[in-house]
Amino acid sequence: MIKAVVGANWGDEGKGKVVDMLADEADVVVRYQGGYNAGHTVVNDYGKFALHTLPSGVFHQNIMNICGNGMALDIEKFCGEMQSLLDRGVPKPQIMVSDKVQVLMPYHKLLDGLEEARLAGKAFGSTKSGIAPFYSDKYAKIGWQVNEFFMSDAAIKEKIDHVADIKDALLVHLYQVDPINRQELFETICRWREMIAPYLGRTEVYLHQACLDDKTILLEGQLGTMKDIDCGIYPMVTSSNPLAAYGAVGALGIPPYEIRQIYAVSKAYASSVGGGDFVTELHGEEAETLRKRGGDGGEYGATTGRPRRVGWYDCVASHYGCMMQSATDVVLSVVDALGYLDEIPVCVAYRKNGKEFTDFPVYHDLAGCEPVYVKMPGWKCSIRGIRKFEELPQACQDYVNFIEEHIGFPITMVGNGPSRSDIIHRKTRLSR
Repeated sequence: MIKAVVGANWGDEGKGKVVDMLADEADVVVRYQGGYNAGHTVVNDYGKFALHTLPSGVFHQNIMNICGNGMALDIEKFCGEMQSLLDRGVPKPQIMVSDKVQVLMPYHKLLDGLEEARLAGKAFGSTKSGIAPFYSDKYAKIGWQVNEFFMSDAAIKEKIDHVADIKDALLVHLYQVDPINRQELFETICRWREMIAPYLGRTEVYLHQACLDDKTILLEGQLGTMKDIDCGIYPMVTSSNPLAAYGAVGALGIPPYEIRQIYAVSKAYASSVGGGDFVTELHGEEAETLRKRGGDGGEYGATTGRPRRVGWYDCVASHYGCMMQSATDVVLSVVDALGYLDEIPVCVAYRKNGKEFTDFPVYHDLAGCEPVYVKMPGWKCSIRGIRKFEELPQACQDYVNFIEEHIGFPITMVGNGPSRSDIIHRKTRLSR
């Protein structure tokens, strides 16, 4: 059986914890898109980890972890993350990297930072990890599949010259910086191919056979629906597809019809890193209080460390996000963070030009939208350590039930703490 764990909102919903938990019953975990620009936080018996490149199943020695062909592979970050696990006492995981994955190159990061600086106040809020230039090159067919690092030196140098001629036109004439050092780039490629060689494999063959053998495969998505290049808040999006449907592309060898269970993770309040209209966003002291209490140690980016924007739960955006993910299950995470509130606003509709609506609009129509709130009573206590939904304070149960009713998708898990064991399973009449 194939299951996917994806974000229903803007990313940072707590997907890593869910993958780590579900990996107990999995044979394979696959990261199928995205790169180092977002992190998945996992808390387990080994400690607290922010994984940026490795699949969140690496703490389970009995399963295979795969970096799929749809990823943006940063080889140095990958190897550094592997070493950091070993340095902290984690047994060496089983891991395989697709020989068709494309590599994030040094000039991708350079170009990303230069373009954000050029855009200044109109920047996209990039993490400057090189993701947009990477995917641009992939689709312009001037990217580097990792297998190309093993061509002859002459062939590698020929491709370097071809790519550098294009990039230098931008670097020198648009950004007014030095051109690519071609010899240095060649030496970097030679070093990287030695670093990555032990991990490479024909992952599509492995995954095809795993499906035939009826293995349990977990697909791990990065970011969330609102950052999807097609259905997100374009152009304030990432450059890949964080949708479960993309799993059959970014993890070659998996039939799309075998993705049977899709866990869409949605935080119990809203948070986002990056630019773009954010209808329920809070500001000032109210935002800072929620930011400090939220997440695991506060709402700060796992990759950048910068403060996340926060707001109240948005049923309009979450319904749309779950719909785009084709969610069979919703995981409502970090509910415990709201225990300090006397009452909790929940956005159930948007209002613009005197009209209310509940269908999430295209991005340029978000400007000027105001949230329509229903205020729910708070429960004013800690809910950590509770393992049954029926044992939660009634106000907390009502909060979950109210959100489920308005998003129209079954909330089958409720997160009430940072640990992998801090999750409550519940039955719901909406189960699909």
